[in-house]
Amino acid sequence: MEPDVRYCTTADGVRITYTVTGSGPVHVHMVDPLVSHVRLEWSHPVSKRIAEEAARHNTLVHFDLRGSGLSERVLPTSLEACVLDIEAVVDRLQLEPFILFGHFVGARVGISFAAQHPDQVRMLILLNASITFPDLPPTAPHLALRALADYDWETYTEVLAGLYWGWAAGEQRTQYAKVLRASMTWDDTRRGRDVPAAHTFLSQITAPTLVVHHQETNITSLELGRRLAAQVPDARLVTLEGTALVSAIGDPRMRAAVEEFERMWSMQSPEANLARSSGVRTVLFSDLVGHTEMMRRLGDAGGREVLREHERITREAIGRHGGAEIKTDGDSFMVSFGSVAAAMECAIGLQQAFASRNETGVEPLRVRIGLNAGEPIEEAGDLFGEAVILAARIAAQAGEGEIFIAEPVRHLLAGKGFVFADRGEFLPKGFEDAVRLFEVRWRP
Repeated sequence: MEPDVRYCTTADGVRITYTVTGSGPVHVHMVDPLVSHVRLEWSHPVSKRIAEEAARHNTLVHFDLRGSGLSERVLPTSLEACVLDIEAVVDRLQLEPFILFGHFVGARVGISFAAQHPDQVRMLILLNASITFPDLPPTAPHLALRALADYDWETYTEVLAGLYWGWAAGEQRTQYAKVLRASMTWDDTRRGRDVPAAHTFLSQITAPTLVVHHQETNITSLELGRRLAAQVPDARLVTLEGTALVSAIGDPRMRAAVEEFERMWSMQSPEANLARSSGVRTVLFSDLVGHTEMMRRLGDAGGREVLREHERITREAIGRHGGAEIKTDGDSFMVSFGSVAAAMECAIGLQQAFASRNETGVEPLRVRIGLNAGEPIEEAGDLFGEAVILAARIAAQAGEGEIFIAEPVRHLLAGKGFVFADRGEFLPKGFEDAVRLFEVRWRP
């Protein structure tokens, strides 16, 4: 189901449309104004699927810049005017520091906002970015397209959609061309190119910045991505194979790159080092096994109904054992405990509750659980650091119906009546030393 379109007004009186979907950490998306239409993008099957997949893990805030989509057709005359559009949406939603995505030419607006509002941008992600239209490579296809647009806007959008999606895409390509035409007229697009570039703001960015660029993209060149990353202080460049379609936000490789960057920054950045230590905590990760296949088999409505039952059972167990839910994306939970014994009792209680439920449930729910203890960093209600990362890595090693713990947790639980089985060592990704794992036996 497409999200509700909402409205807000900028400081200079321009009405802006925006949507909010999903739950979890907030991601605000700055896209190329040429292809921004918050309602019609949900009519394109692939764009919709990408947005829904991304919203499964995060809260997505998407809006049309002034002059495009459903926002008021007042063309921006400066980057400052575009920044007012972001400010209006952020103020209306009262957002805490968020992750800001800048796509293609929309990156120039994201760069400007990040430089001017360092306290509001937790992280800046630039995808196939081009900070000004003249940065587009002067290739024969681009030059021919510009000439074609002056004479036949409809044919231009069909050709552009073919370049983005591939001519074999058929109906998907045709539908995307319709989104292009509804987003902005050619006259508006041409005049929008006069908005200044964002070069002067690059060196002023203080937020951790990840530049992601596809190696074979026909939209902008990889060399531009390299130059961009070189001009932003301490930015990291990640290149992905492929051309990328209209959006790569739902691409698992893209999501993995962002998550890895978040983990790296949380462990290494000065800001994280200054954050408050939460003291010794036991971190529990639980994950619903086979979630993706279940959603594909049951469909959105049926799958969501099963997920709600998973969430209910998990939260009841967390509450019974005094845990603090840190975050969830529906099929997985991250929970913190002040007591390692309480965390273990919760893990066993979870497995027993799901086993009991599966005796009569039509759709079985099987989870895997991993625990680790340490001193994570607490910031804005979230936990970061090596202890958290290792807990997630341990959970990923478990199978359905299993509980895995690290050897130090095993020692902390000595003499408390739990039964363990040695499952050997493994080397977690990103760690130098191997970790010995123990399985916790919970069945009678």
